[in-house]
Amino acid sequence: MENFTPYTSLAGGILLGISASILMYLNGRIAGISGMIGGILNNPSVTEKMWRLAFIVGLVAGAFVYNHFFPISIQAREGVTTPLLVVGGLLVGFGTSMGSGCTSGHGICGVSRFSLRSLTATAVFLVSGIVTVYVVKHMIGA
Repeated sequence: MENFTPYTSLAGGILLGISASILMYLNGRIAGISGMIGGILNNPSVTEKMWRLAFIVGLVAGAFVYNHFFPISIQAREGVTTPLLVVGGLLVGFGTSMGSGCTSGHGICGVSRFSLRSLTATAVFLVSGIVTVYVVKHMIGA
C-alpha cells in the first residue's frame, strides 16, 4: 500500500469537520461544494455569492499551501485526455444536480445531521463506487 496516508487523511478529515461545523454554526449553511458553486452562479445576492466564493477560494488556496510544504505529483493515467476529463467533470456536475448535492454535502454534513436523504445518498455513493471498482478491475481488467 504505497498510498496509505493515515495521518494526513485523519488531519484532513478533522479540518473538514471543523470547517463544516464552523460554517453551519456561523452561517447556518451546509458545506456542500456543488451547492456553493451553484449558489455563486444562480444567486442574485452579492452577500451570498461572497461567502460562497470565499469558501471555494479557501479550498483551492489550502491545496496550494499544502502542496508548497508537501509537494506531490499528480498525473492522469495514460490514455486519459483533457476532453475526457472535462466530460467526466460535467457528468459529475450533472449527477450532483440530480442527487440534490455532492458527496461532501451529503456525506459530511447530511450524515452528521442524520438526514435520511443524505444517509441514502451516501449509501448509494459507496455502493456505486464499490460496484464500479469491481467491474473495472475484475470484469474489464483495466
